Order: sequence, then C-alpha cells, then structure tokens
Amino acid sequence: MKRMIRFHKAYLPATIVSIVILCAGIVGLLTKGLNLGVDFQAGINQYVQLAYPAGSMTYAGTGAPVLTVTDAKATVVFSAAELEARTLSYDLRTVGTMADLAGAMAADGIIFQPKDGGVSADLLVPTYQGDFILGATPTLLHRLPRDASERYGFIADVRESLSAIEAVTVQELGADGSGQYIIRVRDDSSDADFSKKVPGIVRGALNAKFGPDSAVIMKTDYVSAGLSSNMAGKSVWLIGATLALIMLYSAIRFKIEFAIGVVLAIIHDALVMMAFMVFSGMEFSTLSIAALLTILGYSTNDTIVIFDRVRELRPLKPTASITTVLDEAVSWSLGRTFITTIATMLAVLSLMFFTSGGIHDFALALVVGIIAGTYSTIFIATGFVNLWNRLKPNRHGQEPKALEEAVT
Repeated sequence: MKRMIRFHKAYLPATIVSIVILCAGIVGLLTKGLNLGVDFQAGINQYVQLAYPAGSMTYAGTGAPVLTVTDAKATVVFSAAELEARTLSYDLRTVGTMADLAGAMAADGIIFQPKDGGVSADLLVPTYQGDFILGATPTLLHRLPRDASERYGFIADVRESLSAIEAVTVQELGADGSGQYIIRVRDDSSDADFSKKVPGIVRGALNAKFGPDSAVIMKTDYVSAGLSSNMAGKSVWLIGATLALIMLYSAIRFKIEFAIGVVLAIIHDALVMMAFMVFSGMEFSTLSIAALLTILGYSTNDTIVIFDRVRELRPLKPTASITTVLDEAVSWSLGRTFITTIATMLAVLSLMFFTSGGIHDFALALVVGIIAGTYSTIFIATGFVNLWNRLKPNRHGQEPKALEEAVT
C-alpha cells in the first residue's frame, strides 16, 4: 500500500507563504508596474543588425534586376517587357570569397566592388527589408564579422549610443555577440510624425557611434496608441473568459467547492507569474499572455486529476474525513504529478537555455508557472476544498467540527 503523506499539515504555512508572495506582487504591480512590450503600448520596434559595409553593386544594362540575399544564396531576377525573364543564382557557401563572387557576377553583367575581396562571400547580410533593385546608382551591401576579433557593438555600447533618445530599451537577439538587437522606443503621442522620424534617429545614432553605414534595419514594427489599448483590453477579456469557462467546466464535472478551488489555484498561479515579471523586469508581451494561458491549462489539468481521484475515493471511504481523502488522493497522484512536471520541465528548460530573446522569456515564465501550478494544486486547491467542507454544516444541520475533530 502506498504511504499516505499528510499534506493538510502544510495548508496553513503554504497559505501564509502564498499570501506574502501575492501581496508583494500586487504592491510591486501598483508601484513599479509591468515592463510593457510594444504590443501593449504605443511605440516602435526596430530590429537592427550591426555589420560592416561589404561593397557596392551596380548594373548598367537594360531593365532593373532585383537582388535577393539569403543566408545561403544571392539571387538576381531579370523581368521586364523588353527582356527575357531569367534568374541568376549564386551559392554563397561554395562561390568562395567576395572577389570570386564579383568575378562570377561580372560575367553576367553585374558589377560588384567589394571592400575586402578576401572575405568569404557567405558573410553577406540578407536583404531583410525587401529586395534591392540594381541600377546605375550603387547599392550598398553589408557583411557579418569574419571572426570574434571583428565583433563590435555589444549591448552596453548600443545602449550608450541611444542614451539621448527618451523611453528607449534595447534587447539582444540571437546568440551573445550576434550584433542583432531589438530597439524599442515608446510613443507618448506628442509627435504626429513619430513613426517617420524615429527610425532615422535610431539609425543616425548607431552610425554616429559605430561608423557610417554600420546599421542594417532588419524590420520595423509600429504599434499605434489605439491598437495597443485594444490589445490590452482584449487580453484582459481573454483571461477573464478563460477563468469563467474553467469554473463552469469544473462546476459541471464536480461540486461547486471543487470548481472554486480550481479557479483559486489558477488565479494564484497567474498572480505568482505576474509578481515574477514585475520584480524580474521581464517584458510583458503577447508571448507572456501565451505563457499565462498555457500555465492556466497546465494547472487546471493537474488539479482536475487530483479531484478525480477524490471523487473516486469518497464512495470507497464513506466514514473518512475529507481531509484524509484529500491527503490520500494527492499521495496516490504524486508520482504522476512529478513525472508530468519533470517531462514538461525538460522541454521548457531546453528552450530557456538554448534560445534567447522573447522565446527565452516565454520559457522562463513557463518554468515559474509550472512550479507554481504544481504547488497550488497540492496546497491551494485542495486546501480550499478542505476548508469549505470543514466550515459547512453537515446534513443534520449541526455546526461544523473543529479542525482537529475533522482529522481521523
């Protein structure tokens, strides 16, 4: 027979710990607030790659061919009414150096003048923000550092270069030293031309710090004040609707006290995650909402498994107190809970350790949520059901028994 652990003895200490954490989180939320991402506040997200100018490219023939550079290929597409449609493709991994690429292109009538012909051609920066139209005006291409000694523009340097811009935050993308950053600038709605001015200001500040033509704009996202407010409202509505549906499902499947226990547990988990985000300074974005909803589902599933066991045990032990039944249900389900938690943690920790940026924050939020969800299932949800059954009158209308009388 499996040993029964008396979890009920920890209900009161666990409740006190939870109250302290939740109160600290609420105070922090009111005083510090969340580090809102651009999804929930008006502003610009500018994705930037710091790189070296690689050389210029021109085309003096008929038409205006389009150049596309990816991680592996450089492709030139000729298409015009007076030209026969054709596509030229250069494999950057096998073509050799920049000088070799220039020679291959020259044979096709495209003039590429590299600044350093000995650099490998596969270091060319992709054309993130659309393709280049080649013509008589030189088109500037960029390249990545060839090794660690050429890397520059670390996050502290980028923040220093943008220090004159108000309400700006910088986050690194990719691996450390990748030279890719998300630069966020908040819009306070005081400038009607904010979305047009800020990208140029950011690029100018980076070029002033790291040299001319050192910043490649990968992507620019702008969120207006109306859109950010709308997204915030919909997120609150979505979480509220999720809680209501979970409570309705639990009330149909179990008794009302079990439904309230489930909802209290997941509200506890949500508030713990919010407290963590407040004090860690983690950005609150749409990924945070995704992590929050994921944890609500995870915690609900874990709690319902325990309550299913309670429902099975009560008819088998009609004389046992609810406290004993809850302890036995949690004890019998403990192995499954740990196996599920560990298996989920392995996947989430892989994301946390081997990714960066938004995915890393998403995984970190999941780690906190999974721990909080397991804890709330064992102590918060079952603790509430135990308290409810101790306080309600029995079927004969007698007063509820004291805690020590309820424990067999």
